[in-house]
Amino acid sequence: VLVPIAKAQAFRNLFFVVSGAITRDMAAMKVLVPIAEDSEEIETACITDTLVRAGAAVTVASVSGDLQVKMSRGLKIMADCKIDDCADKEWDAIACPGGMPGAERLRDCKVLEELLKKQAAASKVTAAVCASPAVVFGSQGLLPGKAVCYPAPKFLEILGDKLVADTPTVMDGHIITGTGPGTSLQFALKIVEKLYGQAKAEELAKAMLTTTA
Repeated sequence: VLVPIAKAQAFRNLFFVVSGAITRDMAAMKVLVPIAEDSEEIETACITDTLVRAGAAVTVASVSGDLQVKMSRGLKIMADCKIDDCADKEWDAIACPGGMPGAERLRDCKVLEELLKKQAAASKVTAAVCASPAVVFGSQGLLPGKAVCYPAPKFLEILGDKLVADTPTVMDGHIITGTGPGTSLQFALKIVEKLYGQAKAEELAKAMLTTTA
């Protein structure tokens, strides 16, 4: 069948408009995971692995100056980029692992501080686990009304009456906090729930032989 050139061109244009819309709709969520010397490796791996399984495009960024980062128990992780490369980009979620003194190094990174404050001001997912809810969020005015952290007295004191007892992870609006290495899968799945919905989080939990919280 012969199609007039004008109609063929119109059809071609429509195809590109529709396919472009589909591509945008299918664009992966962008998640930033900042790490520093002595960040906690189990938490970093759980966040990264779980969000990739969900379909997110995860970027691990070093705040320490070098791409290779030595974690809290000696594991060396090669970051995707340095935190400066992330400053002018938009993120669907930023998730900070804990570990000490890694959390303090995240806290002291001015580029990350600006990213976190911008993220929270836009009501976009801003997450921290272990020491980081107290050390990072607590020092930067980012703690929500309800939160959890690693149950060390110095961290619990910072959370004060915001602390929620006996739960591995808490989501209060766009802020998500978690308790530590052993519950970091539940923390990561809570981020999945916020970004992709509860059904997706439960689907991943079943495949990973764990549970949501």
